[in-house]
Amino acid sequence: MKEVTTSRNRKRKRQRNSKEEPCESPKNKNNDKKMQRDTKNDGGSSALSKRPKPSNFLDTLREKLSGGNFRRLNEKLYTCSGKEALDYFNEDPTLFDMYHTGYQQQMTNWPELPVNSIINWLSSKSSSLVVADFGCGDARIAKSVKNKVFSFDLVSKDPSVIACDMSNTPLESSSVDVAVFCLSLMGTNYSSFIKEAHRVLRPSGWLLIAEVKSRFDPNNGGADPKDFVKAVSDLGFTSSLKDFSNKMFILLHFKKKEKPNSNKKKIEWPELKACLYKRR
Repeated sequence: MKEVTTSRNRKRKRQRNSKEEPCESPKNKNNDKKMQRDTKNDGGSSALSKRPKPSNFLDTLREKLSGGNFRRLNEKLYTCSGKEALDYFNEDPTLFDMYHTGYQQQMTNWPELPVNSIINWLSSKSSSLVVADFGCGDARIAKSVKNKVFSFDLVSKDPSVIACDMSNTPLESSSVDVAVFCLSLMGTNYSSFIKEAHRVLRPSGWLLIAEVKSRFDPNNGGADPKDFVKAVSDLGFTSSLKDFSNKMFILLHFKKKEKPNSNKKKIEWPELKACLYKRR
């Protein structure tokens, strides 16, 4: 009798346990194990959020490579003649695009762009003035004013731009009213560019120069601005503006003399410091 009662009690206990703790199906167990493996492999959602996106990584890498190429091209342009630079880009025109992409990126760090100062100056004058833009880049001046503008650069990526060595443009003598050099006195023979501007300017024509300020800082290896102004004046110009107020660039305005200088003494052109960008 005792054995029968014990057997019944054991049976009831097994039934209660079966109701309280239902067994998982093999399918549910497999799903749980898969989720554990996925979570372990992925390192959790927080790890996924910390992982850099491939597109951002590639963009950063391209930007660094582009910056390095720009620095090399920039140094090349400052340390060779205009003719050598022209031949260099003619061999591989894609280098010109690479340079100007890097140049535009550098300009985003400037609080004010010198080209805008020149555009404002031209806008305040008669639209009948004919302009020669030496080293025009993207021809922003021509696109921003009503004047007739001859845009020159080493490579032409726009129908309005004339590709040439800036010391030898196709313009007739005494054919323009304004000659512009906006951050473009880069060659070792920069004086020949200014001489070409003097040739194509009409008497009383304007020469506008905007350059990186550090190139005219004698305390840091730059040229003395007085020596530069004297050299340009000896060529046949009169200085009309020297603006050093901007922390990034200087503005120099000259007017071509009505009559050429009678004294043909040798002009002492100062060496302009190359503007080399630091690696970031």
